[in-house]
Amino acid sequence: MSNLSAFPEGLDALEARLRQDLAWLELPAKPWVPARTVGGKDVVDVVVIGGGMAGLVASGMLKRLGVANHVVLDRASVGQEGPWVTFARMRTLRSPKQLTGPAMGLPALTFRAYYEALHGREAWVALDRAPRETWMDYLVWYRKVLELPVRNGVSVDAVIPRDDGMLDIVCSEDGRKETIIARRVVLATGRDGLGGPFVPDIADNIDRKFWAHTADEIDFSALAGKRVGVIGAGASAMDNAATALEAGAVRLDMFVRRKELPRINKFTGIGSQGVVHGFAGLPDEWKWRFLDYAMGQQTPPPRPSVLRVSSFDQAHLHLESPITSLKQEDDEIVVTTPKDRYPIDFLIFGTGFKVDLSERPELAAFEPHIRLWRDRFPTPAGMDNAELEGSPDLGDAFQFLEKVPGACPALAKIHCFNFPATLSHGKLTGDIPAISEGADRLARGIVRSLFVADREKHFENLQAFDTPELLGDEWSDAESEVPAELSSERN
Repeated sequence: MSNLSAFPEGLDALEARLRQDLAWLELPAKPWVPARTVGGKDVVDVVVIGGGMAGLVASGMLKRLGVANHVVLDRASVGQEGPWVTFARMRTLRSPKQLTGPAMGLPALTFRAYYEALHGREAWVALDRAPRETWMDYLVWYRKVLELPVRNGVSVDAVIPRDDGMLDIVCSEDGRKETIIARRVVLATGRDGLGGPFVPDIADNIDRKFWAHTADEIDFSALAGKRVGVIGAGASAMDNAATALEAGAVRLDMFVRRKELPRINKFTGIGSQGVVHGFAGLPDEWKWRFLDYAMGQQTPPPRPSVLRVSSFDQAHLHLESPITSLKQEDDEIVVTTPKDRYPIDFLIFGTGFKVDLSERPELAAFEPHIRLWRDRFPTPAGMDNAELEGSPDLGDAFQFLEKVPGACPALAKIHCFNFPATLSHGKLTGDIPAISEGADRLARGIVRSLFVADREKHFENLQAFDTPELLGDEWSDAESEVPAELSSERN
């Protein structure tokens, strides 16, 4: 029988346990990467752009493997990184509470350990899913307890290749410019990390004050008494619809192209360590086949999110209702579908994200050279998929590859640890379930490349190492200790 009271109570006790676990495992490893300077300026081994969940676990893994000279940059203030308390509008996470996520295999670093330390075992048992604000608090604690080198309030304006093979990271902080010289860069920039929100062309002729994307800042209080439309019925669309209703929208119309809402989460249903570690080994045509099918089936919105919307009498779901026309008429928008015309006051696009490198000015120097899947892999017949075709074609450590070999060697020093890496590596970079496994693959690849690049220095260290194991007094040569009587006989 398990001992229900065996786990430590309180964060102080949990943190003590984590320190002990790390000490027993001899973690983090001692720093081993040779320091570099250029023109008297220190070089940073790795710059991680993005301090959300992916950036934090990437930092944790780098530190764990002895790459101590790295920094994480995030433009947001502390506790505002990532979507959790900004544009995420669900009440709880969509992932099951027990997933270990960014814990890197350390029990005392799991969300469960954190939650139980704060609230006790009974509260954990009663918990359905993690409230998103509590998850954000957990990530702030995670960063603190691991002492990760995060700098907030820093925006990355450009990444520029240098003649010496390194990278200039041009940053802004409080109106000041700074350039960091780095050997490697990790893009931990989330769902829209290689592009931005996708909004269909039908919005082009509508005044921006009448619409928003689910990833935008939205003043929901201003929607009280308004007629609100939502395009799409994914998780984010549902959460935004619910938030509008809870803010006092008098009518909510949700427009969906499909005949019915998807009900089965296909990819989650086959989740396993085989998928986590095996997907990257699939032949290209099989990678495409898996993801094209899963994307075609779509992911259903969580049941609690749907019930949150349908509990309002003024909420109306319109199936088989693609938008055929969108017009601005005076102070309202008229949405037309094959079924009817709907006058609304404000429209929210729950239409997802796109890969479009032209929308990432920080990557402008590299954009022409980044190889996408469409540049080398012919789309299989009957499986046209613009999102997959525009995905970056990545190496085994998430590094970008060149369209033309040799045209931009520095590209291999930029690692794409965000959602668009999915076609190359599987779902290791954007979701909670396998984020630690993804960070482990990333960090080990960076460690390998840094060691290989510094091989001359490591060989010099090998030759120069002269700390003796033996002091010379442990034993003596047998021939030098011949007894006196034997020595006289020999003479």
